[in-house]
Amino acid sequence: MRVLVVGSGGREHALAWSLSRSDSLDELHAAPGNPGIAALAHCHPVRADDQAALVSLARELRVDLVVVGPEAPLVAGLADELRHRGVAVFGPSAAAAGIEGSKSFAKEVMEAAGVATAATLPVARPPCVVKVDGLAAGKGVWVCHTQAELDAGLRAAQALGPFHVEELLEGPELSLFAVAAGETAVGFPPARDYKRIGDGDTGPNTGGIGSFSPLPDVADDEAPEILEAVHLPVLRELAHRGTPFQGLLYAGLMRTEDGLRVIEFNCRFGDPETQSLLPRLESDLLPLLAGDLSRPPEIADRAAVTVVLTAPDYPARSDYSGTPIEGVADAEAAGALVFHAGTALHDGRLVTNGGRILNVVGLGATVDEARSAAYDAAGRIDFAGMHLRTDIAANA
Repeated sequence: MRVLVVGSGGREHALAWSLSRSDSLDELHAAPGNPGIAALAHCHPVRADDQAALVSLARELRVDLVVVGPEAPLVAGLADELRHRGVAVFGPSAAAAGIEGSKSFAKEVMEAAGVATAATLPVARPPCVVKVDGLAAGKGVWVCHTQAELDAGLRAAQALGPFHVEELLEGPELSLFAVAAGETAVGFPPARDYKRIGDGDTGPNTGGIGSFSPLPDVADDEAPEILEAVHLPVLRELAHRGTPFQGLLYAGLMRTEDGLRVIEFNCRFGDPETQSLLPRLESDLLPLLAGDLSRPPEIADRAAVTVVLTAPDYPARSDYSGTPIEGVADAEAAGALVFHAGTALHDGRLVTNGGRILNVVGLGATVDEARSAAYDAAGRIDFAGMHLRTDIAANA
C-alpha cells in the first residue's frame, strides 16, 4: 500500500514510524512532515491546512490511504474532500469531527447517548472549569479553584470565542483511543498524559507535555469495558444522526468517586499519548487504519514513557526557531525513540522550529524502567532554553 501521513508533529512522526514497520507498506509519504519523518518517508512541502493541495498530492501519488494526524484539517472537512475525490482516508467527516470541534455538540451527543460527563453550569462559580467551545490546540481549558482564577479564565476564554462553564471533576485522568468504523470499534490500552507545563501539574495547559502506558490504576484489559460504556454509545448516536464516525475516536476520561466521566472527545490520535502507545503495539498498524477491525491491537507486555522537550517560553509562544539541537543521535544510541515535534534543518543542522520540540520515549519492562530510560535519553539532548517536566510517570 502507498500511504500519505498528513501533519508535521511528534504524533505524525510516531504514526510514520509505526507504519514504516508494516509488511503491507510499499511507499510512505508525508505532508509536510519533519526532519525525523524524512528519514522514514518522502516528505512533500504541502501544509496540513491546504485541502486543495493535499487532495491533488494524494491523487498524483496514487496513494491507497491518507492518514490525517491533526484535528483542524478534519474539522475543516479534509476527509470529506478526499473521499469525494475517491481517495481512502483514515479520519472522520467534518460533521462527525464536530465531536471535537464543538464542545456543545459533544455534550449534546453524550446526553443523547447516555454517557456520563461533567455537568454544564448555568452560573460560573468556583470551583469550575472554563472551556472554549471550538478548537484551541489543547490550550482552551482553565481549571478555576478561586474567583481570581475564574475571572482570568473567563477573560482568556472570551478572547477566543464561545465557551461554557462546567463542574470541576476530581480524580486521575486517562485517555482511551478506539479505531472506529460506524458503530464498530476496537480499542488501544489506556494511557495517561500530562497537560500542565510545570512539575506537580502547575502552570498553564499545553498541547501535552508527557505521557505513559500502561497505567497503575486502569489495566490494559479494562479497555473493552470502557469502550462498551463510553465509545460505542457515542458511535451509535452519531450513526443515528446520519454522521457515522470513521477514524480514531479518543475519549479523555476521569475516574471519579462516581465512576468514569468523560472530560472530552477528540477525533484523532492524541499527542503525546500516541508516542507512548504505538511503541507497545506488536501487531501491524496499517491494516487497522485501512479498515480491518476483525481483531483488536496486539499489545506487548512492556511500558513506554514519553517526555516532551519544549521551548523556553512554551506554551505562551510556539515559534522558537533556529536554535541548534545537539544529542539526538546519542539519545537514540541509548535505546530511546526520539520523535520530532518542532524541528527543522538549516544548512544540514537540526534546529528548533516550534513550541514542543522533541518527544523522547523510553521503553522498559516496567513503567519505572521506561521512565529511567526516557530521562536518561532526554539528558543527552540539549538546546538553549530547553524545558521538560521532571515528574512524568513519577506517580506510577
